[in-house]
Amino acid sequence: MHPVAREALLASLEDGWADPDRLYASGRRARRLLEAAQAATAEVLGVRPDELSFWPSGTAALHAGVLGGLAGRSSKGRTLVHSAIEHSAVLHAAAHHGDAVEVGVDLLGRLDLDAWATRVKAPGVALAALISASHEVGTVQPVAAAAELCAEAGVPLLVDGAQTVGRAPVPRGWGLLTASARKWGGPAGVGLLVVRKGVRWRSPYPGDDLYRPRPQGAADVPAIVAAAASLRAAADEAATEAVRLSALVDRIRETVTRTVPDVEVVGDPVERLPHLVTFSCLYVDGEALLHALDREGFAVSSGSSCTASTLRPSHVLEAMGVLSHGNVRVSLHRGTTSDDVDRFLAVLPRLVERIRAEAGM
Repeated sequence: MHPVAREALLASLEDGWADPDRLYASGRRARRLLEAAQAATAEVLGVRPDELSFWPSGTAALHAGVLGGLAGRSSKGRTLVHSAIEHSAVLHAAAHHGDAVEVGVDLLGRLDLDAWATRVKAPGVALAALISASHEVGTVQPVAAAAELCAEAGVPLLVDGAQTVGRAPVPRGWGLLTASARKWGGPAGVGLLVVRKGVRWRSPYPGDDLYRPRPQGAADVPAIVAAAASLRAAADEAATEAVRLSALVDRIRETVTRTVPDVEVVGDPVERLPHLVTFSCLYVDGEALLHALDREGFAVSSGSSCTASTLRPSHVLEAMGVLSHGNVRVSLHRGTTSDDVDRFLAVLPRLVERIRAEAGM
């Protein structure tokens, strides 16, 4: 967690423990904290506070955004158009809904805009969904261009901003936006959903308010306060951190290619997130490499980032048409130092060589 998140969380436990929907004094104090957090978050995002709602996770916010956006536009159609590299939460929501069209990407993981234009203009499209930047390989998506095509077709665009919010502004033109607090250094268990005025949304869940997005149950006010405080801090640091982390990622991309035989660094080398890099090692089991790096003190992922515990091959890498086995996804954060990266780059070639030798490669 960002230090600001930790401080805000501890400070708000005293007054934020109660249900903010209650009318007694402790409930009213919690309500004031919640509304202040909502206003602060909305200011960073450049939206109205009443357009923003907090959810129990980024996944919950995505489900609410997709299913609620489709329900609100049911009179216009049933089809969801989405890219092939969306987070699994979007893919699961699409499968649950049952009427979705997938748009492919190129070898760098960038959306096929010509195919997107054709799909969103088709009859019966209710909603489109596009991730702001790939959570797997870091490629930044052409959100502004995709949003313009959606506007021409009269279709709202939902943007999954989990990897962008707190790091860089999300291009305008979207109708719905989601994000996850833990991605910018906030606590786990807080997601956000923005539904712009004029975009129809209807709750797909049982509840007493069909048309105003809000989750069921009491809000975790201290966690939300911590999320809001850390978002402001992360946004203030974003430009400086982007320069620092991007240089470290460049070092990883260059050194891994030079020191590890039969490796493929994937994603756009220029139009990318500053903190994330993914590479695939031929003749290496991803799980074995993950555990070997873990024993050396490096927490990395292999397989799909949104189903990392299953170690299934990444659907994003498969959609790109690149090597999907033996892949390592490294995310840097504000605590990552140049020395950390140097040690990682010194350890990696030895581990890859050993795993290949053990496999008889």
